[in-house]
Amino acid sequence: MKKTIRTLLGLAALSATAAFVQAQPALKILVVDMAKLYDGHYKTEEQNAKLRGDEQKAQEELDKLNKEGNGLVEKYKEMVDQSNNPAATAEAKSKAQGEAQKLLEQIQRKQQEVQSFQQNTRNSLQQRIQTFRSLMVEEISKTAVEIAKRKGATLLLDKSGPTLIGVSNILYSDSGYDITDEVSREVNKDRPATSAAPATAPAATPAAPAAAPKTDDSPRITVPGVSPKK
Repeated sequence: MKKTIRTLLGLAALSATAAFVQAQPALKILVVDMAKLYDGHYKTEEQNAKLRGDEQKAQEELDKLNKEGNGLVEKYKEMVDQSNNPAATAEAKSKAQGEAQKLLEQIQRKQQEVQSFQQNTRNSLQQRIQTFRSLMVEEISKTAVEIAKRKGATLLLDKSGPTLIGVSNILYSDSGYDITDEVSREVNKDRPATSAAPATAPAATPAAPAAAPKTDDSPRITVPGVSPKK
């Protein structure tokens, strides 16, 4: 009798396990390349064009500040030469020294202005890039998830990003399970007519980190023997 009960309990347990397994949806995994979608989105292309324009304006303003500063440096050098002129009177030398000191203070303020402008511009542009990227990734992810759900996926993986050791998260995936192109068409369906789609799809590369504005290549405001104030 006990043996019969144990057998019945075992059969019941197997039946319950089988029913549970049958109730689970079949595993269907899809992949998507988020970096390719981000880089190929028309809004990203428009944003990059705006950033390049703003970087150019920032560079022009920086060049202007440096030009003003270096003009002060030339005047400073003239005053230093006059103060060291052996033919000049003591009064003239003293006056030239006073003017040189005033110019030096102006130069140091201009140096600080340049450094502040560079830092503020860099921070502002990087913040814009990060904010835009976060919003775009959220928007693209939402569309990708919607498409994956429509296709009955139980798991959607991003194949663009490398792991901590620099290896792709997904070493291989059948192209039949890749919905990147479908998501790209969906997120770019509102592309303005004036913003033509690229001739070829962007390469699947991780999204680049925020680039520092090119505001570090202009000539520095330098005074011989004098270091800028920190």
